[in-house]
Formats: sequence, structure tokens, C-alpha cells
Amino acid sequence: MSYPILKKSYLDSQMTARIEAKLERLNKLRPLPAPLVKKIHDHFKIEMTYNSNGIEGNSLTCKETYLVINEGITIKGKPLKDHLEATNHYEALNYLSDLVQKDKKHTFSEVLIIQLHRMILQHIEREWGGRYRNSQVLIGGSSHKPPPSKLVPHEMQRLVNWVIDHRNTHQVIELAAIIHHRLVFIHPFFDGNGRTARLVMNTLLMQNGYPLVSVLKNDRKKYYRTLSLADHGDIKPFVRFIAQCVERSLDLYLKAIMPDTIKQEKHLLLSQIAKQTRFSAKYLNLLIRKGKLEAHKEGRNWKTSIDAVKRYLNARKRKS
Repeated sequence: MSYPILKKSYLDSQMTARIEAKLERLNKLRPLPAPLVKKIHDHFKIEMTYNSNGIEGNSLTCKETYLVINEGITIKGKPLKDHLEATNHYEALNYLSDLVQKDKKHTFSEVLIIQLHRMILQHIEREWGGRYRNSQVLIGGSSHKPPPSKLVPHEMQRLVNWVIDHRNTHQVIELAAIIHHRLVFIHPFFDGNGRTARLVMNTLLMQNGYPLVSVLKNDRKKYYRTLSLADHGDIKPFVRFIAQCVERSLDLYLKAIMPDTIKQEKHLLLSQIAKQTRFSAKYLNLLIRKGKLEAHKEGRNWKTSIDAVKRYLNARKRKS
């Protein structure tokens, strides 16, 4: 499979402008107080650990994940493997955060990918942690057939070279999404490919000033559906999906830093917003999925604000 040629953006201009404005807003607030940064980072690391493991079938709740990591508690009735996945993932996140903090220009490499994978599987699959697979694999629920194991080292080196060639010339969210997809497309390991891909994606995002980004467990179906589209050559929906995850993290980060400012906008369910605008809830949902309308998820429900709808309308007027 050939790599996308990034001649034009895969993201809607409105969405790109929103995300860049929020990142700029965050950067202007830096440096932030160290205790506040630690508190926010710890929250994000627990959330990502819960969601990333949950996507792969881990049975721990978010609260249980917190207790396992921070209190060392064993959850009755839950498999030992689920406990180890939580502590392993959290340790890998700490390693990644320290690495980015020490060197924001850290070289993207196979060594980094292999080290993150080794940490994810430590105490679980010692034999295959940090080792490429040596036989063909099947991906449950997917029609995608990864490349033969003998091609994995070549494909991994090809991915690293592509990233190095493009990381300074193209939009970082697009690059991060493509790296994520290519890793799970190659499927270099027997297990832990998704968790590794989400960590590696965050390496590039964090190096460029973005907060830690989670793919929500509740979005698992959409996540797999857009990955499948990318497998068949249509990368745009997956890039847009990852951009929505990035924007959500920025919103949460800014809200944690400046709660009074964020609360000025009242976020409501789409059915409630529809009653106050000329748009139906279904159309509002479509605008959100296309990245045209600013929104965030609470549980399984999208929420937006009247102000966000006004900003969308104003941007549409300017464009026309």
C-alpha cells in the first residue's frame, strides 16, 4: 500500500483553524504551574490508560484503573492480565512523557516503537514484547490482511523513513493519524499493536505541544470503521476522527486551566440545540462528524453550544 501524498489538507479548514487557535491559546498560558500540570497530566494518563485498554477488551472501569495504578489495589473478580495491562500502559505513558519533556525533537525510530511495545507487554508476554511477529496473523472482525511477517522489518523501516521525510513539512495531526494507521496496517506484533500505535501517535502530537490524546472506548465502533476505510485507501475519515480526539483533549485541558472562561458557553445536547436553531439534531450531528461544528462528547452524547453554531454560521458566510 502506498503512503498518502499530502498535497492538500485532509481536514476541514474550519476545524483546522479552531484547533490551531486553541493550541495557540494554550501556548500563551505556558509555562503553567508545575503542580497544576502534574494534576492534569495524571488525570489524562489514567483516562488514556482506561480507554486504550478498554478498546482492546480490558474489563477494568475508569475508577478501577485509577485504584490499580494509584492505590495498588487488586480488583476482585477481574483477571490479573487486566491489572498488568493497566500498570504497564501507565508506565509506558510515564516513559513517553519523560522522553518528550527532556527532548521535544526526539528522533522518531523503530527503537522507540519497540521499547513502547515491550513496556506494554512486560509481565504478560515476555517472549514477544518488543519483538516483531514471525508468522501471519488474522485481525478479528476485519477483512484486512497484514503483510507477511518477512516484510515487517522492511515496512517498519519504510514507515520511519516516511515520517522523517515529512514531519517538518506537513500538518502534525495528519501525520500522527497516518502513523497510527500505518502501524496497525503493518500489524508488526502478535499483540498490542493498537495500544502501541496510540502511544506512538501521541509522541508526535506531544512533541508539537498538544496534550495527551485519547481515543474513547465509547467511540470504538467509529474508530474501527474509519480505520477500515483507511485500509481501503480512504484516509480522510480517520484523520478527521483523530482531529476530533485532539480537539477534545485541548478543550479538556483549557477547561482545567481556565474553568470560568469555558463555563460561559452552555453546552447542550443536540436535541436541545435543535430547538433553538434552524438545524435538526441529525444535521448538527453531521456537521460535527465532518469537523465543521465545534462539539465534545459526554459519555455517548455529543454536546455543543449556541455560540458554536453562531461561529459555524459566521465562518460559512465568510467562506461564501
